[in-house]
Amino acid sequence: MKQSCVLAYSGGLDTSVILGWLQDQGYEVHAVYVDLGQPCEDQQAILEKAKKIGAASAVIIDAREELCRDFAFPVMQFQAKYEGVYLLGTSIARPLISKCCLQYARQVGARIYAHGATGKGNDQCRFQLAAEALEANIKIIAPWRMPEFRAAFPGRQEMINYCQQHQIPIKASIQKPYSSDENVLHISYEAGELERLDASGVKVVDFGMTVSPESAPEAGESVTIDFEQGIPVAVNGRRLSALEIVQTLNKIGGRHGIGRIDMVENRFVGMKSRGVYEAPGMTLLYEAHRYVEQLTMDRDLMHLRDRLAPEVAEMVYYGFWYHRKFDALLAFNREAQKDVHGSVTLNLYKGNIMIASRSSPNSLYDEAIATMEGGGSYNQTDAEGFLRIQSLPGRVQARVAPRQY
Repeated sequence: MKQSCVLAYSGGLDTSVILGWLQDQGYEVHAVYVDLGQPCEDQQAILEKAKKIGAASAVIIDAREELCRDFAFPVMQFQAKYEGVYLLGTSIARPLISKCCLQYARQVGARIYAHGATGKGNDQCRFQLAAEALEANIKIIAPWRMPEFRAAFPGRQEMINYCQQHQIPIKASIQKPYSSDENVLHISYEAGELERLDASGVKVVDFGMTVSPESAPEAGESVTIDFEQGIPVAVNGRRLSALEIVQTLNKIGGRHGIGRIDMVENRFVGMKSRGVYEAPGMTLLYEAHRYVEQLTMDRDLMHLRDRLAPEVAEMVYYGFWYHRKFDALLAFNREAQKDVHGSVTLNLYKGNIMIASRSSPNSLYDEAIATMEGGGSYNQTDAEGFLRIQSLPGRVQARVAPRQY
């Protein structure tokens, strides 16, 4: 009897070859296409293609709303950016793909989970760490880590030849200037020409979400975003679903060249790699959310959260989403976000984001205290005793061990 496995299936060259190859090895393969907002002219054609290759079943799971609501927004609420820059669009998506594939594996009785990530990248970590945290006894097949698969397909030409021999329809060429991964949150670009650090990302990449700042309109645009408990709920006064918010802001930010980055990052597997990213909608959400927090979060809570944010970003980037430590961090932030209500208006102009106004019913900003004008409710005399107490350790140290200066 054949062993059953689920395959995280994109419909592209790699996973199409893997689908056929797994069947050659004697597996019954169930193809799962998780819709996260990646561009696809005809999803039904992807299902038909998988079945034509020989899949025992093929399904599409629409997880776009869940990706935005339950995965991207909690990370955004933490202001988590990997190495201070990357908004984690691909990293966030991988544990959700694993979850969807394992849920379907239960339905069809499969105990094996296969994916097309390579043995050099981060995605293999995210797929496997998520899957094994959800299902301890699941067996993982990663063909790119298997010598027999790499021997059969040392390059793209051999994969193209395999598809031609097996009459598998593909859209692929031998030469490709870079690879890309897109979902509703962002597009990432890497490899190929981008491995040369002297190659300009702007010249190499055909950006799909954003215009260049130079080509953006001469007239700027304002956008207003409302938050409740740190969760974005409305754009320009219209209450929208999580997915609709991201899609709307992608369009607004994209036409003004918002959200491009080019970085050299440290992969989990140890190497440095270059990535070019664009995430217009999420960039606007991070900015607006921070402005609301500046009004509503007290100093010590914000500083504690900010110290934890790099830890969250690292866990997401590495793939430790379904781990107790991550659960605890998210629980902390749900509490921290309870008073983060408010509205922010941003001005957008040729790649720039500028604050126009901000307001909150929970604002901790008190003009009577903050004013530099005469009067007000702040007693400046109180500062003398405060500073004498704060300086006490330093004064004692200065007497015991005077500094040379």
